[in-house]
Amino acid sequence: MSGWRLELRQAPPLRVDLRGVTPAALATLTSAEVERLPVGHGNTLQPLGEFFRVTPADDEMLVLAGDLTRFDRIGWQMDGGRILVDGGAGHCVGGGMRAGDLQVRGDAGLLAACEMAGGVLRIDGDVDDWAGAPLPGSMDGMRGGTLVVAGRAGARFGDRMRRGTAVVFGDAGDFLASRMVAGTIALGGRAGAHVGYGMRRGSVVFAGPAPAIPPTFAAAIADAAVFWQLLARDLARHGGVFAALPGRRIGRHLGDLASGGKGELILPI
Repeated sequence: MSGWRLELRQAPPLRVDLRGVTPAALATLTSAEVERLPVGHGNTLQPLGEFFRVTPADDEMLVLAGDLTRFDRIGWQMDGGRILVDGGAGHCVGGGMRAGDLQVRGDAGLLAACEMAGGVLRIDGDVDDWAGAPLPGSMDGMRGGTLVVAGRAGARFGDRMRRGTAVVFGDAGDFLASRMVAGTIALGGRAGAHVGYGMRRGSVVFAGPAPAIPPTFAAAIADAAVFWQLLARDLARHGGVFAALPGRRIGRHLGDLASGGKGELILPI
């Protein structure tokens, strides 16, 4: 498999849908064939070469260079390989991702990692609302894999999350882990209002400031030392504020009891 570098020519007037532009899809194509790939631009299809200068690369990586904030579904249902976005990304980056490595050197739009099932998505900047959440009309959000956000996260982060690990180094907006079914979310900054609204199961770890605990969560009595050591060591590999977690004790709150939930809010002390 050969790599490719796609360098943005100029910002498009309308949003562009990059679903189908993945390392596997481009692996056996020539430069001319890559340039002719149809992508959605508004309500029409345009060749990829209208938006990008296409250059073969030596390493087995797909590099998208430029401000791609108007380009949606980068890495959509990606099932292997590596993508580097050298700039910002639009909506649904890493959506439905099943395997591989995707890195964004900038901010990402709405619904990053929506319904993600595997692989690793790293975002060096901030993410907008509904990251790790379901698409409209779907019941399941993030279903596996690892999402790492170096900056801030918007509202409804991890909504209906079912599996996987999501790590946010900065602050998060309102309704963090709302309707969460399972999985792990770790937050290094401050959380907004209504943490764990409708939460059923899963774990949310607050490595930074303690959030306002909703009245529908109850303090846990049972000890969870063994579980905490395993979880803390796994989160510590991300570094930063999470590196010190294995050496800290915890307090836990269980809920959301208003939904019959058995999730847990973990506050290291």
